[in-house]
Amino acid sequence: QLQLVESGGGSVQVGGSLRLSCSASIPCTTMGWYRQTPTKQRDLVATSDRDGRLNYDESVKARFTLSRDDGVRTIYLQMNKLKPEDTAVYFCNCVSQYSGRDYWGQGTQVTVSS
Repeated sequence: QLQLVESGGGSVQVGGSLRLSCSASIPCTTMGWYRQTPTKQRDLVATSDRDGRLNYDESVKARFTLSRDDGVRTIYLQMNKLKPEDTAVYFCNCVSQYSGRDYWGQGTQVTVSS
């Protein structure tokens, strides 16, 4: 059973920074972060495939950086120049290397206030 442990959410002011981390208990092919608000569906923020290819939503491309350390099965999302519209619950996602199944973390709240 895969477990995803997320950390790093919180509250910041506009222009601030936060770093999210997500560690997986088994290897993942693609790992990444998605976010969701009460009025929107869960949307992609950034993902990294097994070969390190990165994919970002256009709204975060110039501000967020996703990195991956397969040695500790962890991804990091460095979020800079945060905006109020970045406020959401951020969910870690892992595609199991063994089964190909999607797994989700419990979510971590990011709140950006002006």
